[in-house]
Amino acid sequence: MKVELLNLLNSIFPLSDELKTQLSFYLKFEQVRKNMHLLKEGQVCNYIYFIEQGLMRSYHIRDGSEVCSWFMKEGDIVISVDSFYNKKPSIERIQAIEDTSVYFIHYDELQLLYKRFIEFNIVGRVLTERYYQLSEERLFAMRKQKAAERYEFLASRYPAIVQRVPKKYIASYLGVNVETLGRIK
Repeated sequence: MKVELLNLLNSIFPLSDELKTQLSFYLKFEQVRKNMHLLKEGQVCNYIYFIEQGLMRSYHIRDGSEVCSWFMKEGDIVISVDSFYNKKPSIERIQAIEDTSVYFIHYDELQLLYKRFIEFNIVGRVLTERYYQLSEERLFAMRKQKAAERYEFLASRYPAIVQRVPKKYIASYLGVNVETLGRIK
């Protein structure tokens, strides 16, 4: 329900009633079936999404193979950062791993809300900081550790991901094959 997203945003910084009304007006809802893509390589990411229910992944193709770069679940924001903010074709794809419910808003509408409501800029900054920190944490884990340590990091920090994501995607994310993942586990 849209109320959950509004409560999350309001918990970051109190939103005015007028902003809540505008957000409710602009936010759209979509059911994304398992294996469907929100974004394909070459498309411009014009929307930012919030997962109400379900699970998604981001991946790209390297040398003919899929390489998973991240997973998103309930309560997460989904975006192709470079494509969304720079209005350029995406090099990644965003796909539902499970049937997924999302709320979304267009880039132009988001910018309009930032201009009109100062408190929404604070919310945007805090969310950006959170996701930047998570990105740095993931990058450090992926660059500095062996496969077994990367798996342990993922399993301890994101147990729901390890339980719900198919092994082939976890292996791709860790940069190993499924057999090696089996030995690591």
